[in-house]
Amino acid sequence: MPQIKLTPAERKAQRADAHHLDPVVHIGNDGLTANVIKEIDAALTAHGLIKVRAMNDDRAVRGEWLDTLAEQLSAAPIQHIGKLLLLWRPTPEKEIPVVDEDRMRGPRTMKVLKFSKRGGQRPEIKEVRVLGNERLTAGGKVKRAKPKARSVKKSPGF
Repeated sequence: MPQIKLTPAERKAQRADAHHLDPVVHIGNDGLTANVIKEIDAALTAHGLIKVRAMNDDRAVRGEWLDTLAEQLSAAPIQHIGKLLLLWRPTPEKEIPVVDEDRMRGPRTMKVLKFSKRGGQRPEIKEVRVLGNERLTAGGKVKRAKPKARSVKKSPGF
């Protein structure tokens, strides 16, 4: 898989975006193993822009690791500074689930405070289960939700 080529301006923007990031993967004494590559691939898929900390003292080896990762994972090598390697790959588009418009909201549990008529007592906390076709009033009562009344004068004349 070929690595992604970026212009210097694009690399500069990616470096600026990565400034506040912490390393998500650490390459230890064993070096670049299959499991490390798998974790870096998962992190690139989830985040797009990641920092990797390499625990090797040899700068040339760290540079080779950056090139190897970029080549194998089809990512763009953004920066190699010290023991930090910066990689970027565009995140895949997430599929938006299709929502059935006829489906109502599910039941939910809400807390209602019931204040006492005597001033010195604590309010009573009741948990009320509200179904999808119901609503909770300001007084703490459960009422069935009604469709909003529409004006005949303001509706489009079809």
